[in-house]
Formats: sequence, structure tokens, C-alpha cells
Amino acid sequence: MDGDASSARIYLLDENERQVTPNGPVIVGPDGVRLELPPLVYQAAQHVIEAMLAGQAVKLTPFRTELPIDEAAYAIEMRSDDLRAYVAEGAIPFRSTEYVDWVRLENVIKWDRERKRKRREGVQRLLDEGPWEEDEDSSDGADGTQP
Repeated sequence: MDGDASSARIYLLDENERQVTPNGPVIVGPDGVRLELPPLVYQAAQHVIEAMLAGQAVKLTPFRTELPIDEAAYAIEMRSDDLRAYVAEGAIPFRSTEYVDWVRLENVIKWDRERKRKRREGVQRLLDEGPWEEDEDSSDGADGTQP
């Protein structure tokens, strides 16, 4: 399994991912009953097992596929005011009812993964830059004044 067993993850299956596959994963109970699983459900079970075997506690929280912004923020471990600001600027589509703004969980997850990917790439670009070299002819301080 890739990733850290102690990391939080969201598993959301689209319609195609809910199907079991021929010769796919199964869970066999102590009574010998076999339960066929979609591959992504098996990955989620693996994550739970690895975390628990590593001494971690596990919390499973089912989410609806459309959530109020505050619940979606909780799902991706972000402050609700921050997510609300991103939604307001148009980063994530939403719909409003009289009292609640709703977002689709799949849109929030996709946006969050892309945000994290861009952040990792930005950090990597900074790490890949060579060290700053001071101009040998210059004896200026950082603010442009002579030392």
C-alpha cells in the first residue's frame, strides 16, 4: 500500500468503481463466507488494517456526496472559512439554498488534490534552485546599504 498508514484519506467511488471485478479482491469471514469487494473498497480496508496494526485508532465517517461547505471543509481537514473563501472566488462550484451553500464532495477532493500537487511542485522548484550566490564585486548588505 502506498502512503503512510497514519495519513487521513477519503475514499469516494464513482459508479464504475463500485463494481466487483472477476478474480478481484474478497474478504473471507471466519465462517467461510466470501464477500467480493470493488478494488478501491479493498484499498480502504487495507488502509484501516495497516493503521490499526500500527497501533493507530481509526475513525470511519461516511459522507454524503453533496455537503454543506462546513462539512466538506471538515472532510478535507481545512478551516471552513478558508474553504468558503475558495468557493466564493469560484475555485469550486457550489449551489445555494436558502440557508446553506452546498458543494459536491468529488469536486472538493479533486480541487484539494490539485492544490496540494501545485504546492508540492512549488516547493520542489524552490528546492531545485541553486543556492543564492552573492555577487563577488558587491559588498552591499541585503538592503542595498554599505556594511
